[in-house]
Amino acid sequence: MTNVLMFHGTGGHPEENWFPWLRKELEALGCRVFVPQFPTPQNQTPEAWFKVFEEYADHLTPDTILIGHSLGGTFALRILENAQTSIKAAFIIAAPIGILPIKNYETDRQFVENPFDWAKIRKSCKKFFVFHSEDDPLVSVANGWELAKNLGVDMIYSKNSGHFNEKTGYAKFEKLLELVKEELR
Repeated sequence: MTNVLMFHGTGGHPEENWFPWLRKELEALGCRVFVPQFPTPQNQTPEAWFKVFEEYADHLTPDTILIGHSLGGTFALRILENAQTSIKAAFIIAAPIGILPIKNYETDRQFVENPFDWAKIRKSCKKFFVFHSEDDPLVSVANGWELAKNLGVDMIYSKNSGHFNEKTGYAKFEKLLELVKEELR
């Protein structure tokens, strides 16, 4: 059985954007889906988020898929830096990795200010997918290009998708579901 862990971003929660829809779709396919609530924006630190993640760490197996939106994508990268096993796939959507402008830089800074261990991250995951939109008002598209380059993948570039959130029409995320389904085959 595939475990899917989905992570929200700054100011987010498990019931926003496309998370409830995607959870329902993936559970119907037989996946076990976990969407933790992280402290945000108060007490939003890597240490606090890892403390919450401890409850889910046993679900990190070779069949696991990580899906991170915004800072949740950044956090997924930090998890992969510390992973003891290589997972199936990671979907990183509109994630900040430190290239300004980033609207929530002050609250996100602790997650991005230290260099990423790209070699360890690549070793900890068999397949990466990076989504970013040219018109993201919260995280500049340069973050997506640089992230894709460091992961050795092509970025899934989107026009007029904003931050891939409900505000820009993303109560559903069909392309993400389609690609996750391919990884489940």
